[in-house]
Amino acid sequence: MVHLWAGIDAGKAHHHCVVIDADGNRLLSQRIPNDEPALLALLGSVLELAAGDEVVWATDLNHGGPALLIALLVGHGQNILYIPGRTVYHASKLYRGDGKTDAKDAAVIADQARMRRDLQPLRAGDEISTGLRILTARRADKSADRVRAINRLQAQLLEYFPALERAFDYSRSKAALLLLSKHRTPDGIRRAGETRIHAWLKKHGARSSAAIAAAAVEAAKSQHTIVPAQHMGEGIVAALAREILTLYEELAELDALISEKVSEHQHTQVLLSMPGFGPVLAAEFLGATGGDLTVFRTADRFAGVVGLAPAPRDSGRVSGNNHRPRRYDRRLLRVFYLSGLSALKSCPASRGYYDRKRLEGKSHIQAMLSLARRRLNVLWAMLRDGTTYIPVSSGVAPMAA
Repeated sequence: MVHLWAGIDAGKAHHHCVVIDADGNRLLSQRIPNDEPALLALLGSVLELAAGDEVVWATDLNHGGPALLIALLVGHGQNILYIPGRTVYHASKLYRGDGKTDAKDAAVIADQARMRRDLQPLRAGDEISTGLRILTARRADKSADRVRAINRLQAQLLEYFPALERAFDYSRSKAALLLLSKHRTPDGIRRAGETRIHAWLKKHGARSSAAIAAAAVEAAKSQHTIVPAQHMGEGIVAALAREILTLYEELAELDALISEKVSEHQHTQVLLSMPGFGPVLAAEFLGATGGDLTVFRTADRFAGVVGLAPAPRDSGRVSGNNHRPRRYDRRLLRVFYLSGLSALKSCPASRGYYDRKRLEGKSHIQAMLSLARRRLNVLWAMLRDGTTYIPVSSGVAPMAA
């Protein structure tokens, strides 16, 4: 029997802990620095209050600021529940008082842990999964930086040289970015000429250098007007082009590191055997789940966390009105959606299932979500049994994907 519940409102420099008993009475309310000695002292105080009874801890964050606290609690064999911040925010409206304090939030977290039976247990991921979560988060940041930089480059180029902005897809062509690092104005490109630009691009290892040079000169010939402040704009474009090329190099290094790290995990062979999964998506999956699916108990529960289990919105005579749940892990949904898209090109079973859903009248998004749910069930069974995916061409009846 659980006799005490400890709610933690997590922060960067400090946490606030409130401990309540089975009747909801506060036994402790304390603000603690996010330092190991203080956290160990808190753990000792709470265990002393429990006097040998079980304590359930709950927190509103599952990584970041409370990472040290979670590691200490797991290391001491404590049970931890995760309550999303949004849940805490809505639950706070049911408690007395309109004010918001760390102490009130911690008390709400503890009380919700005491009353609810649907909260997700929190476990610290293994060393490899935690490292993959950090690496994939870094990769996502760098990828977002690249998209923002490309958008800024195109917007700036559009102001003084719209023909060159239309000439290339800068999100796909590194050669076009390399061109902008040296030649980026109509008059400058015309002076350099197609032959010299082609030779310079080829010298620097650009692919399709002849086509890039020809397209750039053609764009330059279509504009002879010098827009005001062109010299300022071209300087910004050159800086952005070099920044994007650097981001490409950093992303390549991260991908190599992720591929090396993910190969060390015990589930990698199973994940990579699933059509549509590559090293990066496998790393994102392991980082988001901690490498252990037993915490989700069932495939249906896992599907609810991923956002692939529809939530009913029935009322009165209205039934069968299902919608996507409001609360789900967007990282995991992205993994299954993107892997499903990739599998359409390489997996006959996935393509057949998708086509069947489209013939039933479902939209592309609906068919993809149905496919993602089907693939989730397959992957759950594969990881549970430790078996790899059996392709259709093998002559053995495969699990439906």
